[in-house]
Amino acid sequence: MQPFFHKMKTILKVKIKLKKGDMVKVLSGNSRGQEGKILDIDTDRYRAFVEGINVVSRHTKPNQKSPKGGIIKKEASINISNLMLIDPASGKPTRVGRKHDEKSNKIVRIAKKTGEVIKEATK
Repeated sequence: MQPFFHKMKTILKVKIKLKKGDMVKVLSGNSRGQEGKILDIDTDRYRAFVEGINVVSRHTKPNQKSPKGGIIKKEASINISNLMLIDPASGKPTRVGRKHDEKSNKIVRIAKKTGEVIKEATK
């Protein structure tokens, strides 16, 4: 008997303009309207872990790390398309653009609403 394989859909690699440490607002889902800081990004699955957003309960057995076990609350991933960067200057959600900076000779991220450069988040 042959193993069953799913037909893989071709996945387009999209440039992820959000980075770890960015403040984002959730656009849709159960956590709609909430804001939080990006803890981690999974580029392969196009998902991000956001602080305090999409919190799930994990039932764990006792082990070395948690001798008692029990129910642990932790963040689950959320699709990046449901997140929007919060502009540090205005405090409102904005789209992210990229442009070449002549001074540093690098590509920098800019906020589409204000046109200001988005500084790298401190980790």
